[in-house]
Amino acid sequence: MKKRITDFMLINFGLLLVSIGICLFKIPNHFATGGVSGLAIIASSLFPKIDVGPMMMIINIILLIIGYFFLGSDFGSKTVYSSFALSGLVWIIQKLIPLSHPLTNDMLLELIYSILFPAVGSAIVFNCNASTGGTDIVAKILSKYTKLNIGKTLMLTDFLIAIGAGAVFGIKIGLYSALGLILKAFMIDFVIEGLNISKQMVIISSKDLEIREFIVKELHRGATIYKAEGAFTHKQENVISTIVSRRQAIKLRTYIRSIDSSAFITISNTSETIGKGFRSIDDDN
Repeated sequence: MKKRITDFMLINFGLLLVSIGICLFKIPNHFATGGVSGLAIIASSLFPKIDVGPMMMIINIILLIIGYFFLGSDFGSKTVYSSFALSGLVWIIQKLIPLSHPLTNDMLLELIYSILFPAVGSAIVFNCNASTGGTDIVAKILSKYTKLNIGKTLMLTDFLIAIGAGAVFGIKIGLYSALGLILKAFMIDFVIEGLNISKQMVIISSKDLEIREFIVKELHRGATIYKAEGAFTHKQENVISTIVSRRQAIKLRTYIRSIDSSAFITISNTSETIGKGFRSIDDDN
């Protein structure tokens, strides 16, 4: 239950960041950097009586119906919730902070923030095994009926939206939208890796028993112990391998140095760790 509540809060926080980026930076500048929000920005310019938030809701409903016929009912509850919650948040923010023109005259600066907020928000949502839905469904359909993988079909779908922005709002907006789309892909990957990063520590020390006890009892982590032989000395040593958080890595390193100044330690980053005590695989996405 605690995990579900935490995920729910994180998903909503991520969706809030995405909606802020859409309302304050994307919509005023007509940046259509892919996704349902990009489609809605283009569609709202063609049907000016419908705001972007309600337009996103309409598009999401249509895509979910299409997805049901082509893919079946293979939609996680988190994704369905995120799709409609994002539309609602965009509609609310548009009503609370109506903008008829961009916040600044610097279009490049606005593009950066239009990518930063949604990228961080989307990364948080993806990290909770959910997605904002929308064009993901179109990408899955294309992937199913072509030989392209989901990553390529999603990029193709989003680029078509950017081209649509260029056709409707002019080549300048189209080029900015395409640039934003590329930057968004890199930014989301960067943030996700930052959220999931852990430290793998490999330790060789004569105080291996004390170090093991510290890892288990103080850090509440596990470790793998194996025998290794030195290339020069041919001496058998116990090697300790463990994966910990950043803060725990500092604590463990400090402790090892306090009891064995000659200990050999290597520390490396792991972009994602799945297993007990870390992330678990959740199919309900």
